Amino acid sequence: MNTLAPNPMDRRDFLERAYLAGLSLYGLGAASFAKWKKPRFHQYPFSLGVASGEPVPDGMILWTRLAPDPLNGGGLPPEEIDVRWEIASDEDFARVIRQGSVRASPDLAHSVHVEATNLESDRWYWYRFHAGDATSAVGKTRTTPRADSTPDRLDFVFTSCQHYEQGLYTGFEHLAREDVDLVFHLGDYIYESAGQSGRTRMHAGGELETLSDYRNRYAQYKTEASLQAAHAAFPWLVTWDDHEVDNNYAGSISENDDPVEAFLLRRAAAYQAYYEHMPLRPPAPSGPDMRLYRTSSFGRLVESLVLDTRQYRTDQPCGDRNKAPCRESLDSAATMLGDEQEQWLFREMERGPARWTILAQQVMMGHVDRQAGEGELYSMDQWSGYAAARDRLLHHFHQARIPNPVVLTGDIHTNWVNDLKLDFKDPDSPTVGTEFVGTSISSGGDGFARSPRTDAYLSENPFLKFFNAQRGYVRCQVTAEELRSDYRVLEYVSRPGSPISTVASFVVESGKPGATEI
Repeated sequence: MNTLAPNPMDRRDFLERAYLAGLSLYGLGAASFAKWKKPRFHQYPFSLGVASGEPVPDGMILWTRLAPDPLNGGGLPPEEIDVRWEIASDEDFARVIRQGSVRASPDLAHSVHVEATNLESDRWYWYRFHAGDATSAVGKTRTTPRADSTPDRLDFVFTSCQHYEQGLYTGFEHLAREDVDLVFHLGDYIYESAGQSGRTRMHAGGELETLSDYRNRYAQYKTEASLQAAHAAFPWLVTWDDHEVDNNYAGSISENDDPVEAFLLRRAAAYQAYYEHMPLRPPAPSGPDMRLYRTSSFGRLVESLVLDTRQYRTDQPCGDRNKAPCRESLDSAATMLGDEQEQWLFREMERGPARWTILAQQVMMGHVDRQAGEGELYSMDQWSGYAAARDRLLHHFHQARIPNPVVLTGDIHTNWVNDLKLDFKDPDSPTVGTEFVGTSISSGGDGFARSPRTDAYLSENPFLKFFNAQRGYVRCQVTAEELRSDYRVLEYVSRPGSPISTVASFVVESGKPGATEI
């Protein structure tokens, strides 16, 4: 991928021209719509379920989308529809404490993002929606503790990578029954590829290009009952990776070196559809840019920094595959986060008052050598392809004395535990943080517990504490004294009914970076 992005000084004008040029092609842009005063739906309109996210001490975002014909654009006329919402302090809605109405607009595929406010901190609530004579499923959500409070613990799950064709969502069935406060989703919520026969199940349609393509793909994924149950059970904090747009894209550069203007139109459509289907705080994106990096706190216990390692990165070096280090991978100008996000991250980490600092992000930070024996091979799509940027971050952990930094990672469909070193080649180098890499929900199929690669990875990388390639998710518990991670794995995803078990557990002690298996 060598296509050049526009010059920085021309970027704003370029993006505006590209965006405006594609409005009619991609179905984007604002319009005025009549109101559908008495909607009568030919099929159930809440077919995609409900969700909540972005929890704060006095509220959260509540989401749904009206789609009686979800795989065919939603099946609604281009009219605005009133959607009523309720929040109750009990599951039976005997005590409704907040309610209101919002209009679902065709501009946003008849999705709604309710900003619930004026709720009590650190407690659970129930919510639901009404439209016409239809009522949604009930969702459960919660507010976070006050900023000046010190909660006893935070329980959360992190997950990623749910390729619809490659396996069933059994992991979400189990996840929905966990006793946790929050779910982090670290990307690859959908996959953009065309449907392929002969797999566990099949994508509808071809490679995603237009806004309607992306909308229909999200709808196909979100019609899954187990995914809906996991969304309805807890608030989620979400971020994207590459497959929400295009495999291994980097900034304005696509996997196949498409013309930049055409790819930015595709990215605008993908970002729009992502917002429409996630419990994200308004406003919706405008064009091919959307700020997704942000902070979320759980009192003084945890400061979570949600990162975006796709939108602002420079092109992957050395051909975008597993390679030995090359000049481009060591270039100090190469960036994973972009200058603005990187400086924001450093400032937020320094002033965070919490006991634990969690970075929720996409690609592996540990400098894992994938070549057994002589030679070295590193993924150029991961932080190893941006070594100077990773060094800046890890040195900042160390020099600024960031409190208990822990990195959560998805992307690669396997489980890992890495001690983060100032110098990964020196086993005696200071450990400055800990990385927990979680496997996929379904991407990669059934997976395996051990293979010859397991021993090779462990022997080549002394900072690596654990490797496993089964499907599942990671459950974590944080207290003032420690962070514990439980690697929850499935036996199979190619057929229904797999049990789940904890294959390994690790602890990071407060004030002592690095993971210990328990």
